[in-house]
Amino acid sequence: MVGDLKMATESKGTIFAKTVQKHAGRAKEKILQKVGKVDRTADEIFDDHVQNFTKQHMLAKKLQTEVNNYVKCIREMRAASKSLYECIGEVYEPDWTGHDLLYLQTQTVDMLWQDLAHKVTDQVLIPLNTYQAHFPEMRKKIEKRNRKLVDYDSQRHSYQSLETMQKKRDQGKISKSKELVDEAKRTFGIINSELNDELPALHDSRILFYVTNLQTFFSAEQVFHSELAKVHSELETIIEKLSKENQRTVSTTRRISAANGASPVTPVTPNSTSSPIVSTPEAKGRSLREEFETPKEYEPVEVGAQVTNGGGSPSLATPAAKRNDELYDIPVGATTEDLPPGVLYRVRAAYKYDPEDEDELQLEIGDIVRVIEYEDPEEQEEGWLMGIKESTGQKGLFPANFTRPI
Repeated sequence: MVGDLKMATESKGTIFAKTVQKHAGRAKEKILQKVGKVDRTADEIFDDHVQNFTKQHMLAKKLQTEVNNYVKCIREMRAASKSLYECIGEVYEPDWTGHDLLYLQTQTVDMLWQDLAHKVTDQVLIPLNTYQAHFPEMRKKIEKRNRKLVDYDSQRHSYQSLETMQKKRDQGKISKSKELVDEAKRTFGIINSELNDELPALHDSRILFYVTNLQTFFSAEQVFHSELAKVHSELETIIEKLSKENQRTVSTTRRISAANGASPVTPVTPNSTSSPIVSTPEAKGRSLREEFETPKEYEPVEVGAQVTNGGGSPSLATPAAKRNDELYDIPVGATTEDLPPGVLYRVRAAYKYDPEDEDELQLEIGDIVRVIEYEDPEEQEEGWLMGIKESTGQKGLFPANFTRPI
């Protein structure tokens, strides 16, 4: 038992001594090669393989780092997007049109971010980590090959030194040294041959790996952005519907207010020196009172009634007037003869009017407008007429009390 322990201790000591001696011999050989005292076995082809390997390893490591950062950013963007759309959901009131659909679309956005993070992690980053794991092992093998090359050069130089000695030639030492050289050369040759096969194969594999890896990445990105664009299009449609509904509500409210005598577009009755544009609240109030306290200048014309044309002679109402006498009031002084088909009468703008909706006409003082029927009589609103502006041919609504019949 004691003897076995002693032998084990001596064996460990021997191994340690040989290891120290080997390291010292390698260090000495490297120093001699650097200072040019001895030559070094060169292999330019292998050096090119190592250079390609180093570049390949560096780029793979960089890509791995960037993809890893990208996945972290996707997760951060998912959290930021979720917080933003939750806030939008709070801002978008429950009674607004499309509220439930907007909520569903915002949930879809979160699912798209989550799916992108999973795809990039599982199908891009993890394969990249596996690919990257080949390089440390290959690096260790290259370093081992370099150590074996130093051992071979060291044994070769020792053998050459013994061969060149003129005195005290020891044939036994020379033979032993030759055996060590052959052993070192054989060991180095095996690992060197393996690396000369493995390094080019690893370098060539980069193309197939990157094709597969990047195709997967770009496919995931394409699906994500395509689906996200569809969701954003749906959200934009929801907002457009809300906008149109709001415009209709505002327009209806304004016209009802105008019919009840509270129209903000009723002008001040001008004198010879004043402008119809009112700039103060007090003036606007007076304008409203004067307008609705002043008797209107026109009255309904019954079927068969006589109207006065521009020459002052009486004539029967035209067929157009007969068809519309129940829906439209033809003002006194309005000429109904010699008008294009569909035109009830003509008016001239007495005041400037700026439209507040897309379906309204803009009027300048003196503009001539041909009054026509509403396409849908039920849409007719008190105080508003439908007409065609003669100067531009534009069709739209305009307030009757901004014009005078001609």
